[in-house]
Formats: sequence, structure tokens, C-alpha cells
Amino acid sequence: MTGSALVQVAQRVQDLERAAAFYSALIGSPPVATFDPPGLVFFNLAGVRLLLEREAPSALLYLRVDDLESAVARVGDVEILSTAHRIFTHDTNTLGPIGQEEWQSFIRDPEGNTVGLVEFRDRKL
Repeated sequence: MTGSALVQVAQRVQDLERAAAFYSALIGSPPVATFDPPGLVFFNLAGVRLLLEREAPSALLYLRVDDLESAVARVGDVEILSTAHRIFTHDTNTLGPIGQEEWQSFIRDPEGNTVGLVEFRDRKL
């Protein structure tokens, strides 16, 4: 095998059902698998598994969304840690699509984890 690819990211949760409902609303799709016991819920994010797990350590997830404000609205009453703001403009394609502005917002999920939301927008001239 040559190279590597991200296969799975685990996020700590205590209330599996509450967390699954939150991430279903945020992602816009239901889990692809649930195993309880032992307390695992899987989502498919473009070929990368997001695992919600009672025994996992907390992670800082950055999820790409089409529209920051709509993503936050879909999850309802959520603590907003940082409203949508432009981080930078991609002048090369090293970290994102060339010519796009990267906007981010940070929220707290119902389990107390911070989640970064990322949207790529056309550069304003």
C-alpha cells in the first residue's frame, strides 16, 4: 500500500441517542450503523467514518458544510462559540480550493464537544 488515507474519527459521547440525533441533523443524514451495546454509532462522511463512542476521547472535529448558518439552524438550540467569520482566502490549492474564502464557525454539541464548521465561499471582489 502506498500513501495513507483517513478512515475513521471517533468522538466521545455520553448520551448516544442524543448525540446521534444532533449529528444526524448537522450532517443531514442518519447513521449508517448502530451497535448498542457496546455504545457505537457510525456516520459516513464521504468515505470517512465518524464514530460516536462512549469510551472515545474527545476530538475537535471540523466538518465541511454547504452553508454555515443553515447548518447551525438545522441543529436548533446550540451553543455558538464563534459565529461565522472568514479565516482566509486560498491563493493556492494547498489547504483548500484556490480562489475560495474559507469561513468557519464553532459550536458545542450536546455532549460538550467543540465542533468546527467550515464553508468555502466564492471570493468577493
